[in-house]
Amino acid sequence: MDPGKIKMKLKRILKDLECHNAELSILITDDKHMAELNSRFLKRNGPTNVLAFPVKDDNPDEPETSMLGDIVISLDAAMRDAIKAGESLTKMIDRLLIHGLLHLLGYNHERSEEAWKMEEETERLLTLI
Repeated sequence: MDPGKIKMKLKRILKDLECHNAELSILITDDKHMAELNSRFLKRNGPTNVLAFPVKDDNPDEPETSMLGDIVISLDAAMRDAIKAGESLTKMIDRLLIHGLLHLLGYNHERSEEAWKMEEETERLLTLI
């Protein structure tokens, strides 16, 4: 995982999404740390493959910022997911980065009417990188 390549890919995606001057932070960690974050912030047990923590909420009184938020990826989960999907680890990490970014931009696959939109957009963005 070359940080320079990740940065280049994200710049291309952000440009396509018209998120000019957007900033975000990325943490790649392990299942243990991810389980702790999942429990602490979402009250869910066990690790997950990706978490997204948006900076903005729906409060119109918040000051404008170019910071979108944080994306956290479990490398352990990404490796398992890559094997299960028959994809390379690099492609799975790209997929998880896009998934997390879409969450930061307001997509929510837990609402059934938006799940297909999020999947479609993920696949479209993957073709850009």
